[in-house]
Amino acid sequence: MMDRRSFLKAGLGGTLLLGTVSLGAGLSGCDAQPAGERPDLASSDGAGYRFGFLTDADIVMFQALVPAVIAPALTQKERLPAVTAQTIRDIDAGILRFSTATRKEIRQLFDLLTFGPSRLAMTRIWSWENASQADTAAFLERWRTSRFGLFNKGYIAITKLTNVAFYGNAANFALSGYPGPPPWATAALPQFQTETL
Repeated sequence: MMDRRSFLKAGLGGTLLLGTVSLGAGLSGCDAQPAGERPDLASSDGAGYRFGFLTDADIVMFQALVPAVIAPALTQKERLPAVTAQTIRDIDAGILRFSTATRKEIRQLFDLLTFGPSRLAMTRIWSWENASQADTAAFLERWRTSRFGLFNKGYIAITKLTNVAFYGNAANFALSGYPGPPPWATAALPQFQTETL
């Protein structure tokens, strides 16, 4: 069991690590500007989307991570590329609703995962562009079972962002075999109500 002193040291160490990586990424020229319009990630109906948080490097990372998280639940595997693109758009839209402090913490995590030296040291993945689904699944499993709380929290953040974006989209219910929220919940909760004129 971790005592208070060890807990504080681990917290301080994690903060210093993330701060150093963010500073290093900024000084090395890593651009934290949102990706903006990405025609390659437009929806199937051609509707565009303007990324307001995710950078181009973040998008490449999620193109590798999303399939590792959602593919096991997907019943229609041929839809994986389109579902991955929609999930990435939904991740960006969801992060934009978070508080400034939460977005700052997420930016630090994404900088850690996209900055070359820290990515290689922390994930054992040379590049997200060339990572296989098995590579990304192995990385996620290492972080899930790590004895370091910082990695556990990173795993939880990545998988929660991805799962909420995927399962929060009603179009994905049938693709994953999820029947959707029960009727009593949709009738009782205001977010499921539609206005009638």
